[in-house]
Amino acid sequence: MRVLVVEDEQLLADAVAEGLRRESFAVDVAYDGDGALQRLGVNEYDVLVLDRDLPSVGGDDVCRWVSAELPETRILMLTAASAVLDRVDGLSLGADDYLGKPFAFAELVARVRALGRRARPATPPVLERGDLRLDPNRREVFRAGHYVALTRKEFAVLEELLRAGGAVVSAEQLLERAWDEHIDPFTNVLRVTVMTLRRKLGDPPVIETVAGVGYQIP
Repeated sequence: MRVLVVEDEQLLADAVAEGLRRESFAVDVAYDGDGALQRLGVNEYDVLVLDRDLPSVGGDDVCRWVSAELPETRILMLTAASAVLDRVDGLSLGADDYLGKPFAFAELVARVRALGRRARPATPPVLERGDLRLDPNRREVFRAGHYVALTRKEFAVLEELLRAGGAVVSAEQLLERAWDEHIDPFTNVLRVTVMTLRRKLGDPPVIETVAGVGYQIP
């Protein structure tokens, strides 16, 4: 799942982004409305975590634009204002959910996950293919009933492949959804990650390479 965090308090923005990365999200950050619109115009995001009080272009304007132009991107609006009328106002702008500051990080993660599920075609809460089982909420993977310990990026790549339901996923799509905008498109990090995934998942191999196209779990 790819997330854009837009927050003008840099320490808070970076802390939220790093926390979401630890949960296996691919996260980009913008510190004002202009930066947010630039990234939204280039990248596809499942969820936008948007502070309402932003410099330059305000959070309300960003919210309206995303609602009109990118209806598949879900918006979680953050604000220090917690009155009912403020929440209603934020939702009326097109936000899908609303979270007041200060907030518990565990609640933020839960809300982002819930919005991410709504941003994509419906999939089962637990992803299974053959003897492979992945639980996104618990961040657990089992192969033939045995627990498989994965790194954050290995988990993210495997989740994307399982969500594809047997279809081929291109290297570009995997890099975009499991890493972030700073990833070098010519890096071999994806090839190495898939190689270690295959080793950890054991035999018979479940991830196939489709030459010149990408990867799949048939």
